[in-house]
Amino acid sequence: MADLFAAAGMYDEDYLHFFAAAGGTGPAGPAAALPGEAAAELTWRLLDMRPGMRVLDLACGHGDLANRLAARGCQVTGLDSSAVFLDRARAGAAAAGVDVEYVAGDMRRLPWTDRFDRVVNWSTAFGYFDDSTNRAVLRGIAGTLRPGGRLAMDLDNLTAFLAAYAPSRVVAARDDGDMLVDRYRLDALTGRLEAERTIIRNGRTRRTHFVKRLFAFPELRDWLLAAGFAAVSGHGEDGRPLTADHRRMVVVAGLAT
Repeated sequence: MADLFAAAGMYDEDYLHFFAAAGGTGPAGPAAALPGEAAAELTWRLLDMRPGMRVLDLACGHGDLANRLAARGCQVTGLDSSAVFLDRARAGAAAAGVDVEYVAGDMRRLPWTDRFDRVVNWSTAFGYFDDSTNRAVLRGIAGTLRPGGRLAMDLDNLTAFLAAYAPSRVVAARDDGDMLVDRYRLDALTGRLEAERTIIRNGRTRRTHFVKRLFAFPELRDWLLAAGFAAVSGHGEDGRPLTADHRRMVVVAGLAT
């Protein structure tokens, strides 16, 4: 099956230039995931983490959350498909004096079985394939967890996303004239947001595109239950039960013991 878009064309140095310094704002939309220590604290609390637990940060990006969880005493593995992001993640771990196993890989082909106590998938890092493949990714995540293991996924909260939807956005980096422009299209039949991106940096212009799946909580809950999880709950960025007004949707799913 062909990919819906070339991820390497989006998750690169340009992405870091425009977004990493701003707290990791997601690839589409203004509702950024919680940055830094706030994200670590929320995942720690919602997943009832403890030092010594084996944790997989799936689609770990440039490693901010993985490194912070390692600093709290977890044995963390971070997997990502972007070599640029992994290089930055490893540099960040070295600077922070923490030990994280960073692995280049694809979430569609996870190489572990019954290895982890917890999995985190943060900052809208799910939903970039067709629906059958997205479902297979969830089954793969369940397979990496030990009995009683738990998963936390941070995604756009669909109701808030649609209420704030605009057909385009412009992101300017500092005062150097660099600019990123996204133009969006919602596909009601597939539930996908399709984006055409124009990047102007250092006087050069390039274009790329990407696609991501949007989820309401009931749909993703049912997918997780079908993938083998026994219980699923929905929360906002403050950790409270999910409401229509929350910017983010944090879905917590647990396996039976």
